Amino acid sequence: MSDSSTSAGTDQGPGVSVDKKPKPGRSWLRVTGSVGPIGIATSVLWLSIIVLLPLAALTYNSFGDGWSGFWDAVTAPSAIDSLKVTIFVSVIVAVVNVIMGTLIAWVLVRDEFPGKGIVNALIDLPFALPTIVASIVLLALYGPRSPINVHLNATQPGIIVALAFVTLPFVVRSVQPVLIEVDKEVEQAAASLGADNWTTFRRILLPTLAPAIISGGGLAFARAIGEYGSVVLIGGNIPRETQMASQYIQQQIEIDRPVNAAAVSVALLVISFVSLLVLRLFADRTARKEQESR
Repeated sequence: MSDSSTSAGTDQGPGVSVDKKPKPGRSWLRVTGSVGPIGIATSVLWLSIIVLLPLAALTYNSFGDGWSGFWDAVTAPSAIDSLKVTIFVSVIVAVVNVIMGTLIAWVLVRDEFPGKGIVNALIDLPFALPTIVASIVLLALYGPRSPINVHLNATQPGIIVALAFVTLPFVVRSVQPVLIEVDKEVEQAAASLGADNWTTFRRILLPTLAPAIISGGGLAFARAIGEYGSVVLIGGNIPRETQMASQYIQQQIEIDRPVNAAAVSVALLVISFVSLLVLRLFADRTARKEQESR
């Protein structure tokens, strides 16, 4: 009797499955992984306190005078000029970082030379150094009393140099680990067939490094958009010429226009968020293509 009951409970006959799978319609509600609901809830709470709540408060304050007040603040001629200058120099800095950062990463990975460890440490220096220190150093080097007779104070090239300093690590540290994983034998094979360094890089390395290069350049652009400390002295804060959006925000606070400052801050936030979102979507698409190709 027990055997028949066991058989009835386990052998459901052909075409009948004994696996109980959750309904696919509720799959987005399932929590998987080793952390569990408590860990996820703690992470979400911390992110809410540190990121979401301040951003929500900023957005709320930016609409203190209603939608029309927000729009007037963002589209004011001085605000538009500062945003144009900020976006322009940030794009230039991102392009410079893409070129020089990739070259530096290639040298650090493929070449051995005395002082390589020091160079590696210098790459990370902008992460640790207060940005206002960078502005003071650049002002002393390229200011009115420049010891090398190069005067970049209160010019857009001076701002570009300052932003290039603080955004240097992004492309280098994005490209380096990918370049380390690239098989050297492929490069050696290309060299044995007569390819020079530029051809090897363009035909073999660049397609592999492109996602990391774009990601690092995008991060450099997003960082440059909101930078303040490194440009506050060397930039000169000249309206329509060298005034960055962050400096314009500070100016609006000083003249007691917090709503205008908050509105332009939200505009910068949207630009940075869209940049990072595009990078994330690009990275996800690249990862899916790599999985499909395997």
